[in-house]
Amino acid sequence: MARKPKRNTKPPRDNGRRGKPKVSVLTQEKIEYIDYKDVGLLRRFMSDRAKIRARRVTGNDTQQQREIALAIKNAREMALVPYANRVTTQRGGNRRDGERSNRADGPAPRPSGPPPGPNADADSDEAGDTAAEVPTSDAAPVEAVAVESVEEVAPETTEEQS
Repeated sequence: MARKPKRNTKPPRDNGRRGKPKVSVLTQEKIEYIDYKDVGLLRRFMSDRAKIRARRVTGNDTQQQREIALAIKNAREMALVPYANRVTTQRGGNRRDGERSNRADGPAPRPSGPPPGPNADADSDEAGDTAAEVPTSDAAPVEAVAVESVEEVAPETTEEQS
C-alpha cells in the first residue's frame, strides 16, 4: 500500500490577532426597542449604498441584528429609507497617451426642428405640386386692435334700500 503524501496543513489561527470584539451601538446607548421610524438610528446600520451591514461590522448579537434587519425592511417598505443608493464615480485615467475618445463632452445635441415628413426625400419640384402654399412675408400685415378696459361700476345705493 502506498501512503498518500501529506497535504500542506496550516497552523491553527492565532486568536490573539482578532483584537477585542466590537461592542454594538445598541448596547452602548442602552436601546431596547428599535423603531422603524427612527431613520437616524437605522442609517447607522446601513452602508452608503443602503445595504444592511453585517453583524461582524456592527457588533450586534443575533437578536439585535434580526430586529435591525426587520426595522430596516419595514422602513424601506414605508419609503423612509431607500432600497439602494446609486453612487456615481468619475471615470478617467483609462486612455492611452495621446489617444482621445470620439465622444464629445456633455449630452447629445437636441434637434433644432421637427423630424422630416414623409415627402422629405422627394425632390422639391415633385413635392411642390402636392404641398400646401405657405404664406410669405409679402402678405398684408395684421392690424392690432386696441381693447378698452372696462371698469365695473357698483350699483348706487339709494336711501330706500338702506
